Amino acid sequence: MSKIKVDESNIKQRFDAFLVNYFENKYSRNQINNAIENRYFLINEKNQKSSYKLKLNDEILFDEDKLNDFLNPDLSLKPWEYKLDILFEDDDLIVLNKPKEMLCHPTKFEYEHTLSNALLAHTKGKLSDFGGVDRLGIIHRLDKNTAGVMLAAKTNFAHENLSKQIKEKSAIRKYLAIALVNFEEKKGIINKPLIHSLKDDVKMMISPEGLEAITHYEVLEEYRGASLVELNLKTGRTHQIRAHLSSIGHPVFGDSLYGAKSFMRNEFYNLKTTEQLLQSYYISFSHPRNNEKMEFQLDEKDFSKDFIKVLNFLRSKYKYEY
Repeated sequence: MSKIKVDESNIKQRFDAFLVNYFENKYSRNQINNAIENRYFLINEKNQKSSYKLKLNDEILFDEDKLNDFLNPDLSLKPWEYKLDILFEDDDLIVLNKPKEMLCHPTKFEYEHTLSNALLAHTKGKLSDFGGVDRLGIIHRLDKNTAGVMLAAKTNFAHENLSKQIKEKSAIRKYLAIALVNFEEKKGIINKPLIHSLKDDVKMMISPEGLEAITHYEVLEEYRGASLVELNLKTGRTHQIRAHLSSIGHPVFGDSLYGAKSFMRNEFYNLKTTEQLLQSYYISFSHPRNNEKMEFQLDEKDFSKDFIKVLNFLRSKYKYEY
């Protein structure tokens, strides 16, 4: 385990900025922030935000081998000929409808059939590398089994601009989920910090030591034992919607990682799905070149087949009418 001790010359410096300088720009700020969020750096054995201001004698801990593996994965991105569902495209960006069961970028488990590979083939290599060579074009992620509207960047200019809009919340992203158990409060805010689980590195958990995570929700339709919920993220943490809904007793239909199976006792839960019924269905942002407002919303017919199947079934058999 490597250790850096903060001296007087570095106090009050931002955590991420210090690390970029420490590694002499070997890693981009975006890469460093990603590593901090995924707990590859700890301060005094605790997770801290990228914006944390360093204090005298703080000890920054990291495993150099694991960090290198994370930030420099041995992945050679190859084009993959796959017909993408493109909603909009110009010289700077692409808006698309990502299918379910597709990873956004390569991992050690899958490195040939991801959205990045498909984008590489579609654009003939004209993709931004602002987020790293292993995730070309990817501005923001959707989980493998979450389908729907996504942004991708062809140029670094567009990537940096759109990333900033997402971070500053001027870009708006909305999701729909079929959540289990009926809600007492039909509208609300879930404000619970999230951190990677120590027992399962795929799963997120609620922890006071985690990063701020805020989800706004509103119930749109109710069925016997389930609800159609619209969700608006004020932060964009890994698995945020899934972990947050599970934490208040409303796991997403089909989400085995966050406890949905223990709720599936009603007869309509015999419907089989590929994991969670979570759909990205709306996005708005300003075009990075001309500041024109861009807005995209999927029709229900363009949702994932799993989502449509269960939604139609619930509406036909179990919808509450008021």
